[in-house]
Amino acid sequence: MSFPFRQFGKLLLAASLAVPIAALSLAQTSHPAPSTNPSQVERHQFVSAAMQRSMPYQILLPVDYNSTQERYPVLYLLHGWQGDETNYLQLTNIASAASPYPLIIVMPRADNSWYVNSATVSRDRYADYIFTDLIHETDAHFRTIASPQGRAIAGLSMGGYGALLLSLQHPDAFRFVGSLSGAFAGPTGIENVMPVLKPSTDAAFGPSDSDARKSNNLDSLLAAVSPVTQPYLFLACGTSDPLLASDRHVVEELSAHGFAYEYHELPGAHTWPFWSSQLGPMFAVLAREMHLARSSSPNLPIKSPL
Repeated sequence: MSFPFRQFGKLLLAASLAVPIAALSLAQTSHPAPSTNPSQVERHQFVSAAMQRSMPYQILLPVDYNSTQERYPVLYLLHGWQGDETNYLQLTNIASAASPYPLIIVMPRADNSWYVNSATVSRDRYADYIFTDLIHETDAHFRTIASPQGRAIAGLSMGGYGALLLSLQHPDAFRFVGSLSGAFAGPTGIENVMPVLKPSTDAAFGPSDSDARKSNNLDSLLAAVSPVTQPYLFLACGTSDPLLASDRHVVEELSAHGFAYEYHELPGAHTWPFWSSQLGPMFAVLAREMHLARSSSPNLPIKSPL
């Protein structure tokens, strides 16, 4: 069942289900058949000033990108723990799900960073790399709509946390935010649900009482920012996901503070089949919120109305 809630929607759900925590560690090993048109995909790397090293990314271009001079909105799509920039193209139906829309999709590598500037490794400034360096790299080398109205961010699991975090830390920077099975308790005890994550959360956030854990705490940020400065939020989580309780908690906070959002809770686990199934619905909502025209045929030229 899907539970969509728009602005000021109040969500009341039963207690979360007990599920095997092994589901999270196995998430990267479930391989649905991808549907990728290689001609739409480009692989790049650039030297990030924040990271002081070369960082790779993959980019999925609209089907008509090379036949027009149009500028396009951009979705920055973030991978999960133990993932990389190739995951969406290898493990989901992203190419077919995105093909009807005039949208550039950028998929960067961020390692197990939790999309923050590391509290323990000074040169691992992943938040600055994504928000400053990657956006500048994309706007400089592709025909983008280089403004907040033409910019979206989304991700799965750790990437869902990163997408919401970066939006809250940078008000008015994005038009849309999406999260699939968001690992929202990254700095606040997710290792109690999934102990295998502890090395990465300790590296990213430091000890349990660190300033980094406080400054990257979603509850604090949701209470501090004005909903008026925040984009529309799309969230989805499976009913057999070990992170269901934390996703429901974030949805309750969104409702309490008056954010504009919708939340979909459906059968599924912390696995690639669930995430692949939710890309199409997420893209449809992104297109609605960003006023993107949908082509009746992915082979026809698509022009951005923005």
